[in-house]
Amino acid sequence: MSAFEGKTLLITGGTGSFGNTVLKHFLESDIREIRIFSRDEKKQDDMRHLLQAKHPDAAKKVKFYIGNVRNAQSIKDAMYGVDYVFHAAALKQVPSCDFFPMEAVRTNIEGTDNMLHAAIECGVKKVVCLSTDKAAYPINAMGISKAMMERVIYANARVAAERGGTIICCTRYGNVMCSRGSVIPLFIDQIKSGNPITITDPNMTRFLMNLDEAVELVRFAFDHANPGDLFIQKADASTIGDLAKAVQRLFGDSGTRIIGTRHGEKLFETLMTREEKLRAEDMGHYYRVAADSRDLNYDKYIVNGDVHTLADESYTSHNTKRLDIEGTIKKILTTDYVQEELNGIRHN
Repeated sequence: MSAFEGKTLLITGGTGSFGNTVLKHFLESDIREIRIFSRDEKKQDDMRHLLQAKHPDAAKKVKFYIGNVRNAQSIKDAMYGVDYVFHAAALKQVPSCDFFPMEAVRTNIEGTDNMLHAAIECGVKKVVCLSTDKAAYPINAMGISKAMMERVIYANARVAAERGGTIICCTRYGNVMCSRGSVIPLFIDQIKSGNPITITDPNMTRFLMNLDEAVELVRFAFDHANPGDLFIQKADASTIGDLAKAVQRLFGDSGTRIIGTRHGEKLFETLMTREEKLRAEDMGHYYRVAADSRDLNYDKYIVNGDVHTLADESYTSHNTKRLDIEGTIKKILTTDYVQEELNGIRHN
């Protein structure tokens, strides 16, 4: 018997890459109902017809709700009768958020707060929220909004725990390969068009994980969460230069063009800060960062001796396992998108 047997799951931002992968994992399971909550009626209609064509028997489990997490009433209307929530709704594009930072505030911060208040009020049992490595030591509007989103999550988790209600936790991961707006589909499109791949900085490093791993991280968090916990998957990384070469090995060499770093980009990403590492528990393939349980009464925390607030180093895409070109090829071949694109080339 699974924890989802006979239960109702709500996925915010459910028409995105993560939501589609959740459906792949859960649709044929013993779950009772999956609610897809998003603001894009076209994507919902496309998803509905795809499910009816490929999974006619299971498609009836999926219900669609048009709404926006910015609108508290719309998310509350979709929340009644829900047992669990996976919160994936977000603005994720770094340059767009830098140009329109208040839009990131309204969706990533206020929208998350709306969702959590609705979940607590409606008696949802557990909420897993999705965050990003860009929330650790943020330097761009998207990362800053996600860092504030995490603080909203922890604050609501503390309140819900005090009431003995909804368990709220968070996951944080790096670049999800082939998700909406990510670089691998861009590279493939550029090669297929006969154009050179555009690279910002070949020495830049990024974590690499596929969508199935993203769902497995959320499942692990769901199974092991205490209120306010943050879960991080240990992930491999590669340089952008090696990633570009790996894609070209598979799809053809159309040349490269260095375009320089975009707005708000880092040379490397951080998944766990030095401050968080002090509270981290190594759980094998994952880290659990326990919630900071201090309150505003700091006097009781004063002790004799040295006060340690930092670990030796952060966990970053520079000091994790670095994949070479061959290793990067093997990694990107684990994605459905790359496999489908390769099959399309071979069938033409």
